[in-house]
Amino acid sequence: MKLAILSREPKLYSTSRLVEAARLRGHDVVVIDHLKCNLVLEKGSPGIVYQDARLGPVDAIIPRIGASATFYGTAVVRQFEMMKVKTAVESQAIIRSRDKLRSMQILSRAGVGMPKTAFTNYSNEVTELIDLVGGAPVIIKLLEGTQGLGVVLAESAKAAQSVIEAFHNLKARIIVQEFIAESKGADLRAFVVNGEVVGAMKRQGKEGEFRSNLHRGGSGTLVKLSRAEKAAALLATKALGLGIAGVDMLQSKRGPLVLEVNSSPGLEGIEKATGLDIAGKIIEYTEQLTKRKSKPAGAATVPAAAPMPDSQSDVPS
Repeated sequence: MKLAILSREPKLYSTSRLVEAARLRGHDVVVIDHLKCNLVLEKGSPGIVYQDARLGPVDAIIPRIGASATFYGTAVVRQFEMMKVKTAVESQAIIRSRDKLRSMQILSRAGVGMPKTAFTNYSNEVTELIDLVGGAPVIIKLLEGTQGLGVVLAESAKAAQSVIEAFHNLKARIIVQEFIAESKGADLRAFVVNGEVVGAMKRQGKEGEFRSNLHRGGSGTLVKLSRAEKAAALLATKALGLGIAGVDMLQSKRGPLVLEVNSSPGLEGIEKATGLDIAGKIIEYTEQLTKRKSKPAGAATVPAAAPMPDSQSDVPS
């Protein structure tokens, strides 16, 4: 299999592990910086120019698209899709997952448990907004925040009002979310590949920190998920149409509550916490994708074009 990993940094743990796992299975693998790809659009023969040459045939790609590169990164993934190249994560699924509000609307419609969440268009009715999620303390999140950045715990209604008003004055889009006190600064990360939970860890925030992200100094340990937690992770992943996902959940009195579904989850934390070969599971899934039947290619050097994903649809086909 000719495999391309879309990543800006070949030396990153996740990228290097995927390369290693692919080569151990005898695959020809290359790392491509998606921001350095030029897209060629023409009737019947879409293509990609990389390093001053038209990219040759590729069987499959594994996108590792960072949040800051979502727009162009998903355009590159979409170009590969047009070229009939299999992708471990579809472009439209990445877009769904990156929009916090849109993804939570999809999860809510699918019946996924989540903390009470409210959104407003810079409303002056801040007190009412706080009351909608059960009152203080509340979590306030930037819609564009990642890795725990742009997340604030407001312990009183007055503090929450000040933070919300400050964000609104900066024209920053935010969501206000119920604070789950019983989680005690910990959450669960379930790693899902091809409709199966292949690993899970419990992330605990450092002392005095309500955020459990490993990037914020949290620690990860192996955990066995309950049946309800597995079901929530799989339902959330399916709702967003993701083949690979990291699902972050809180343990609460009313069951697992999904916080976020990451379409490009890191491998370092989960592999070190569980001792599992998660990279190998991703390569195995990608192998299965290439074995699925597809329409005959119409060109010698690049496969024929496929219809564009429906950018207006929230529901995966």
